[in-house]
Amino acid sequence: MPKFSTRTLTTMALLTALEIVLSRFLSISAWNTKIGFAFVPVALAAMLLGPLYAGIVAALADFVGAILFPVGAYFPGFTLTAFLMGACYGLFLYKKQSFPRILGAVAVHQLLLSLLLNTLWISVLYGSPFYPLLLSRLPQCAILGAVQLAVIPLLVKLLPQLKGSVQ
Repeated sequence: MPKFSTRTLTTMALLTALEIVLSRFLSISAWNTKIGFAFVPVALAAMLLGPLYAGIVAALADFVGAILFPVGAYFPGFTLTAFLMGACYGLFLYKKQSFPRILGAVAVHQLLLSLLLNTLWISVLYGSPFYPLLLSRLPQCAILGAVQLAVIPLLVKLLPQLKGSVQ
């Protein structure tokens, strides 16, 4: 079982709060589409703390954000996807960051988790047909994938400075 030191918990709390603000207040949202920079705190948690911690940050941010600032009914499937997204980033980006690893993390996140799994949750939640919904979400995944491929390498360049302030 990993240790939850005071420093780790504080870092996780800060990144969770930042993710909530970016997701709930500083993103473009429609009922089936969301474009923003809420992935940044989760990617930072993944690079700084690892897969489990990043998954917890993402899941907790989704849950707390949904309870405090609801957009619709709370649905636990999105929290599961958030945890898997954080864990995915952690598996690919913890301790070693290269462009192929960043590409792998973004591809798994956008294609498997966002496009397929979140589309399934939206389909179940709203009773919408899966395939038309999937097609309508393709542009979101393409845009966010490109944004993530541009932003995460910038975060990697800032990582040594961030590690110094966290540790």
